[in-house]
Amino acid sequence: MEIEIGRSKRARRVYAFDDIAIVPSRRTRDPEDVSVNWAIDAYQFDIPFLAAPMDSVVSPQTAIMMGQLGGLGVLDLEGLWTRYENPEPLLAEIRGLSDAKATARMQEIYSAPIKPELITARIAEVRAAGVPVAAALSPQRTQEFYSTVVAAGVDLFVIRGTTVSAEHVSKNQEPLNLKKFIYELDVPVIVGGAATYTAALHLMRTGAAGVLVGFGGGAASTTRASLGIHAPMATAVADVAGARRDYMDESGGRYVHVIADGGLGTSGDIVKAIACGADAVMLGTALARATDAPGGGYHWGAEAHHAKLPRGNRVHVGTVAPLEEILYGPAPVAEGTANLVGALRRSMATTGYSDLKEFQRVEVVVAPYQGN
Repeated sequence: MEIEIGRSKRARRVYAFDDIAIVPSRRTRDPEDVSVNWAIDAYQFDIPFLAAPMDSVVSPQTAIMMGQLGGLGVLDLEGLWTRYENPEPLLAEIRGLSDAKATARMQEIYSAPIKPELITARIAEVRAAGVPVAAALSPQRTQEFYSTVVAAGVDLFVIRGTTVSAEHVSKNQEPLNLKKFIYELDVPVIVGGAATYTAALHLMRTGAAGVLVGFGGGAASTTRASLGIHAPMATAVADVAGARRDYMDESGGRYVHVIADGGLGTSGDIVKAIACGADAVMLGTALARATDAPGGGYHWGAEAHHAKLPRGNRVHVGTVAPLEEILYGPAPVAEGTANLVGALRRSMATTGYSDLKEFQRVEVVVAPYQGN
């Protein structure tokens, strides 16, 4: 449905997760009978959760913990862990900065060069623990460091930016040819963000195994305020799921995973993302609240320390529980910030669905309220 903004501009009505709700069906199930398993390429996971490649969420140690708990931790190869031999004092400094000084000081800290030998060492540390290894670079850094990443033995490679297109245009540098790049790699690639049907369809045609859905929509992002760009996630996920369906027909059955990335602060948001068509979710804020997360109750992304145009803040999200309890409970609060897996299981069971793929068919309504 289009709405008239003024005589020369019309707009489509779109929805965030707060705008929608799922509806129970006539059948219910035991939550223990519900499967939340997820697989991408040759890799099987107990839960459809990826830890976002952000320094406040994923260190080599928390990537290992995430893998041992059945999910996937994605290490940011442009973060402190690949710039400094021992980043712990700098993480502590970032946690202690005043709001007024945080952005400028973080720009200084993150201006240190990325060291290829540290990329190799961090990936080796995760691999030695026997869990799947996933690591991320921005499109701008991918050409520079991907050979180091692949040689180090990464299992899944993530190309993640605020927005990623299959047709980036630049007069100043040779753009990354995603189709050629993915074709030549020996590992599955997850790429994004994308927030529209068309952008996602183009990314799927590059050969990506998964597409991240989102556009700077997380709690630590100020993209909406600084650039005026925002993609309400319920509509974005449903649009990209539509691209997945049409690409399957176009490609003769090739399935590309849709991974919601942004706006997933609570278990209810996670449930709605999958109901809208996501196969899995990438979590930042939700996992930054873990007492053992590297951010220590603070959360920030790469946009927060961009050298020329910061589009994010270091935000205080507080701490709730250890990572294992954030994922599996018991929940010490009733706010949807812990026992995320249990909440997903219960929601699926309450609406009568036995696995994630089935649950994508659940009835969704536009809610006449926001909040609880």
